[in-house]
Amino acid sequence: MRDFLNPDRIVVGCDDPAAAVRVSDMYRSVRAPVLVTDPASAEMIKYASNAFLATKISFINAIANLCEEVDADVREVALGMGYDSRIGFEFLHPGPGYGGSCFPKDTAALLHMARQAGYDFDLLDGVRRVNVEQHERIVGKTRAAVDGTLEGATVAVWGLTFKAETDDLRDSPSLYIARRLLEEGASVQAYDPAAGERAASVLTGLDVRTDAYEACEQADVLAVLTEWDEFRWLDFDRVKAAMRRPAIVDGRNLLDPVALRRRGFTYAGVGR
Repeated sequence: MRDFLNPDRIVVGCDDPAAAVRVSDMYRSVRAPVLVTDPASAEMIKYASNAFLATKISFINAIANLCEEVDADVREVALGMGYDSRIGFEFLHPGPGYGGSCFPKDTAALLHMARQAGYDFDLLDGVRRVNVEQHERIVGKTRAAVDGTLEGATVAVWGLTFKAETDDLRDSPSLYIARRLLEEGASVQAYDPAAGERAASVLTGLDVRTDAYEACEQADVLAVLTEWDEFRWLDFDRVKAAMRRPAIVDGRNLLDPVALRRRGFTYAGVGR
């Protein structure tokens, strides 16, 4: 509702000027620029906007991966980039990759459109490829935290929705990663504040727990996959006491690695 009533712009795609005027008039009370264009351009505006945002996410994830190799901190890099007004701070948060109802669907639609038109959209294809690779990198970090094999390991997962403050599981990177962990023989004990029970019906084998501490019982590693703010403020001494091995893979760079290492955790973030 908030997004609908406070949009950055309103796009009307229409071939009939009279109809465009009538449709635009419906949005008179919404304070936003109204752009009237042809239907094909209106469709392209939607696809191109989401594809561009997906590109920013894949770009910062690729930079994060490079930061790990050259001993740089991607959080500092993103901060320095964001102060450039041409770039901005939005969508420069490294993590397990994008998901949700729009970015995967719209990048796929734009690539399909390009193929139909005979245009080789290598750039956008790379964006999608980086996103899938980012899912796998988080799986790899989790595997490395349990000595190189997930077979027989117990993994605690915090967060199943594709982003915090939503119950949306559509194309969630968290679910993709949980599925891969299960495929490699791990037991996955998961907690999500909004969509845990529904996730259990979507992913066979997922053991959904009632709170974050219960998810950590006898776990060999904890993977933080959705950036729910409540995860920052938990009692990590209690978390450590519940786990079999104090290891954390922070797929959202949500937690404080210095404080965790001081408590005896091994910590792996993204680009740090």
